[in-house]
Amino acid sequence: MHTELEHAALTRLLRGLPEDGARPYDWREFQRRAQAAPAAAARVAGLKALAAAIVIALAALALALRLGGGPRPPHPVPASVTASNAPAAAISAAAPAEGDEAAAQYWLERLPREPVVVRVGTRAAVETLEDHIAQVDDLLSAERAGSAPPARVRALQQERAQLVSSLVQVRYAETLADATR
Repeated sequence: MHTELEHAALTRLLRGLPEDGARPYDWREFQRRAQAAPAAAARVAGLKALAAAIVIALAALALALRLGGGPRPPHPVPASVTASNAPAAAISAAAPAEGDEAAAQYWLERLPREPVVVRVGTRAAVETLEDHIAQVDDLLSAERAGSAPPARVRALQQERAQLVSSLVQVRYAETLADATR
């Protein structure tokens, strides 16, 4: 199949190739590179483990923020409450008495910031009342910092107490409406 001429031509072509230079590297360089490879692989594995830990930590943080911001557990229901009126009775038992501003403030702070489902009318009323309370708080701070007459400070405190009472009533109605859904 192959003739002598083909063999001779192939030999000539092979001899025409450039001479092979020195080896790419010696035995010491081979050993150095062989020892460096596992160290580099260990660094990469360490970085991968660090990245995985960061991703897991961020996922746990996101989950905690997502689940932690939800509604708080309901107040305990007295044993005398029947199953048919349980939500309304639990809410009314937890609502503060009228005229007790500290209890009303405490009750408002324990409520979730915003219900899951809101009605525009009650939400607008709540936000308007909260804005008015903030304005009265600012006025109270300014009057107390200045030399305001005590009658003016008492009048602002009464106005604030009325606004907080109104806010409690609106939020109470909103909570009752949520409980009946």
